[in-house]
Amino acid sequence: MVSDLPSAGDLLIRPLAYRDVEVVQQRLCHEGVHDQPFGLPFFGDGQMTSPLHLLQWLMGMSKQRIYVAERDNQLLGVVQVAPFNENRTTWQVQQLAAQEFTEVGTQLLRHCFSSIIEARTWMVEINIDRREALDLYRQNGFQPLAHLTYWQISADQLAALAEGTPCLPNLLKVTNADARLLHELDTMSMPALVRQVFNRHYRDFQINLLDWLHHHLAGWWQQVQVHRAYVFEPQRKVAIASYTLHASQDGHLPHWLDLTVHPAYTHLYPEILTHIAQLVQSYAAAPLLLSSTDYQGEREAYLESWAEPIRRSLMMSRSVWHKVREVRSPLPEGLTLSEVLQGLQTHRRPQPGQIHTKEGAQAYYHEPPPKKTSPPEAQS
Repeated sequence: MVSDLPSAGDLLIRPLAYRDVEVVQQRLCHEGVHDQPFGLPFFGDGQMTSPLHLLQWLMGMSKQRIYVAERDNQLLGVVQVAPFNENRTTWQVQQLAAQEFTEVGTQLLRHCFSSIIEARTWMVEINIDRREALDLYRQNGFQPLAHLTYWQISADQLAALAEGTPCLPNLLKVTNADARLLHELDTMSMPALVRQVFNRHYRDFQINLLDWLHHHLAGWWQQVQVHRAYVFEPQRKVAIASYTLHASQDGHLPHWLDLTVHPAYTHLYPEILTHIAQLVQSYAAAPLLLSSTDYQGEREAYLESWAEPIRRSLMMSRSVWHKVREVRSPLPEGLTLSEVLQGLQTHRRPQPGQIHTKEGAQAYYHEPPPKKTSPPEAQS
């Protein structure tokens, strides 16, 4: 598919093919400029030479879209995008790499904006140290949404934290039947602007069969075990906290924690992290990673005292709805609206041809005939 947008030279933008994987991984992702550490997550570390790699690639392509930019049979850039929510109204730019970063990156982004017409909002997360990537997204209409901080808890800190006794009496495992509770918790835990951009539905917290197979296949290949649970409040019948833990079985990857806590129950942070520390003790020693945003002040204050910040990112969003430019009134200076309306009146007052009175009489009013003018000889 050739992009119809103007570009320098004949730039061909097309979907990623199987033959492009080696070039993308070896040349673009290492030599080209990218918006974040690049790595196609479902490709694996090497080539897709086994049926397992190919099956994982096909399952990932069912949702994700990857486009490459080519000129004179030479790959110059690649972009990977995917829907962020179930109804596919919000799409996320996951990764972008290019040699001519500003020019080719802009063409790749605009191609995604024009070809994926179902997307009403776009979002991206960029490391704040990558200035060139931040400038690229700002030039293409992205605006700051929230600041993120990634924290690392070492294996020794996890071992010391696991010695405590957490108080979580209503900790339940997550099933698809709990999707509405998790959606309500997610709605209450973020401000209105972020909630509008995410545009999540309760179906986003359900796992269908295809996603379940994909996650288990990726977890088996990467030696990662997933634990999902939430804390239930029986009096209000709501979920007040939930987590998803990706525990590394061999210690090759760090443990990853996705944590959501209701703003009114921030006292649960120490309890949940103590419980998480006890869970990871049954796996290989590895650090734990989790994130916090600038609207989660209590979490950042809690982690700031003892956890190590390792990266800061900026979440940006772009809406496809553009504000209609206001048009000024074309009235000349000093001319009021009433004077304009007077100029739109008819020259002669219209008169009715018939009026019905209460007594049933009819009065006829006709427009007066035009005055006859006598010829000049008669006037003289």
